[in-house]
Amino acid sequence: MEIEEAISEAELEDKPIPKIQRLEDSVVNRIAAGEVIQRPVSAVKELIENSLDADSTSISVVVKDGGLKLIQVSDDGHGIRYEDLPILCERHTTSKLSKFEDLQSIRSMGFRGEALASMTYVGHVTVTTITVGQLHGYRATYRDGLMVDEPKACAAVKGTQIMIENLFYNMAARRKTLQNSADDYTKIVDLISRFAVHHTHVSFSCRKHGAGRADIHTLATSSRLDAIRSVYGVSVARNLMKIEVSDTGPLNSVFNMDGFISNSNYIAKKITMVLFINDRLVDCGALKRAIEIVYAATLPKASKPFIYMSIILPPEHVDVNIHPTKREVSLLNQEFVIERIQSVVESKLRSSNESRTFQEQTLEFSSSSPMATIKDSTKDLSPSGIKSQKVPHKMVRTDTLDPSGRLHAYMQMKPPSISERGSFLSSVRSSIRQRRNPSETADLTSIQELVNEIDNDCHPGLLDVVRHCTYAGMADGIFALLQHNTLLYLVNVINLSKELMYQQVLHRFAHFNAIQLSEPASVPELIMLALKEEGTDPEGNESNEVRGKIAEMNTELLKQKAEMLEDYFSIYMDSNGNISRLPVILDQYTPDMDRLPEFLLCLGNDVDWEDEKICFQTIAAALGNFYALHPPLLPNPSGDGLKFYRKRVLSSGSEGTSIENIENGTMEAEIEEELLLEAENAWAQREWSIQHVLLPSLRLFFKPPTSMATNGTFVQVASLEKLYRIFERC
Repeated sequence: MEIEEAISEAELEDKPIPKIQRLEDSVVNRIAAGEVIQRPVSAVKELIENSLDADSTSISVVVKDGGLKLIQVSDDGHGIRYEDLPILCERHTTSKLSKFEDLQSIRSMGFRGEALASMTYVGHVTVTTITVGQLHGYRATYRDGLMVDEPKACAAVKGTQIMIENLFYNMAARRKTLQNSADDYTKIVDLISRFAVHHTHVSFSCRKHGAGRADIHTLATSSRLDAIRSVYGVSVARNLMKIEVSDTGPLNSVFNMDGFISNSNYIAKKITMVLFINDRLVDCGALKRAIEIVYAATLPKASKPFIYMSIILPPEHVDVNIHPTKREVSLLNQEFVIERIQSVVESKLRSSNESRTFQEQTLEFSSSSPMATIKDSTKDLSPSGIKSQKVPHKMVRTDTLDPSGRLHAYMQMKPPSISERGSFLSSVRSSIRQRRNPSETADLTSIQELVNEIDNDCHPGLLDVVRHCTYAGMADGIFALLQHNTLLYLVNVINLSKELMYQQVLHRFAHFNAIQLSEPASVPELIMLALKEEGTDPEGNESNEVRGKIAEMNTELLKQKAEMLEDYFSIYMDSNGNISRLPVILDQYTPDMDRLPEFLLCLGNDVDWEDEKICFQTIAAALGNFYALHPPLLPNPSGDGLKFYRKRVLSSGSEGTSIENIENGTMEAEIEEELLLEAENAWAQREWSIQHVLLPSLRLFFKPPTSMATNGTFVQVASLEKLYRIFERC
């Protein structure tokens, strides 16, 4: 032992003392970035808070591979000044404060100026922004806190879009621990859900890159409960109680708290606590534990509560600078605040625990049913006097004198009144109108001018017809019959749908969901198909080389405009010239893909790419023509169209293959069953889309132009008053 100790002492004496050295700035910044941006959800939180500080009313988030490959946050806030772009991503550059004392009264979400800088040290950052009054926006890229090149002028939607690519590309260990992209995306959706519940004046959306539908989409609302209902569902919202706590005593902390807590009917396996302090999303372990203690004595075992709380304190009573990600804050007199909230929660919960509510089905009876007749004739009849149909399931016996299975005493027999049904339908229509016609239309002057032209050219008489018409049926492949009051109209479905799609493209500009094609389609090949169909030489003797050059030129043009087409119209084309996504213009409707070649050729030949307004107008018109409800290419099998689906097989002793032979019985008329079935399905699907998609959308969104009153789109074919006069003469 003495020998070993002597050797150890000798080694210590020979070992040099470590030298303290100053780390390089790149190492310091990367270490600091790892603290601020711990995982993709941290970056999303910082970007959303920046958007809220910019007075945004709409924030959309796009994520790829859980945020490791792409995070894109777009808002409609005030934007970033051109002069500020060079220092935007440098460390400790901020517009929120100028001196340390400002922290005492800080109200903004951010204040350190570290978030964007940290993102540039662990990812590739691109910023696109435009401010009020600018004719165009600017795009700049950043690496390691510095701007790579001078900002480039570009088309931009009002506000700012920040895109982070290849997050943690230079931190291999961090990236390996974040390979479960589904888990990180779930955290991002949960984060945005919490922001949506609190910031009710802002609309939020979040979707995966390439997905056709957002996983969360909320609209601005004035009701906190409606926001909770849209995010967490009806089952949560109906079991919440409003709670308010305040204290203005000078000896204690001055604060106000309002929120919602779940009642004793709410059952969940995991606690959900959404806590905002001075509009800042934070965690407070002490408050969370205090509330859990109250619920543990009231709720059944293994059941956890739902809590939303917003606490407002004087800014000088809150220290926001105690955590790298600002996830936690320190409160003045924190113990007193928690104790006051805990006591009020306990009192509210005990009062609600005196009764329990169980959901039940509401039975509605028609006026002709025996039950309605009995109820009308004997209004004073007790519920037990009405015999209900036995339910063939096991029921819990609640009364020894009443057989199990009689539930009429607990069911609501009164059907809802007409006014109640009307108000319910109105609220549903209102929500559909808001969801399908988003208010966050891109704030480009050219788009606003085109939308204003639609509004100014609206025909009031036709608008009333469209709003209050009744579908009667299809007259043929082009015209449908609509009844309005005592008038019957023939309307051109193609013209109507084409104009509706055009208007919807302008209203949904830059806010489309996407249709994902099952396989990417080659744009040059599709344009070649369109050129062959348009060719004047039906035998195909026209030079394929000329068509190939035209297709190649149009493809190169569209590839150059691919970024704009994706940003504004959700038309995605990759660098190899393959198209894989198209926009959703109307919900529950997919265009006829047989017309895709014609649409791509139209984009290449007919769009004026130089003038912004004309460019958007012609693209919208091309989309309108593509998405219009044209008749299927296969003939209508009803009526005379059936002859196109007959096989021409010669019977014995007959010659020729003409239609006359079929009609004269000299040729057997066998039916092409598969082709006939395909045609029947195509025409039936089109009529269903006209009745259940087109007409409801016309009632909600369409503004018929004045030209439709004279161009044959609307033709009055009958008037009930005139028909009465004719019948009177008879």
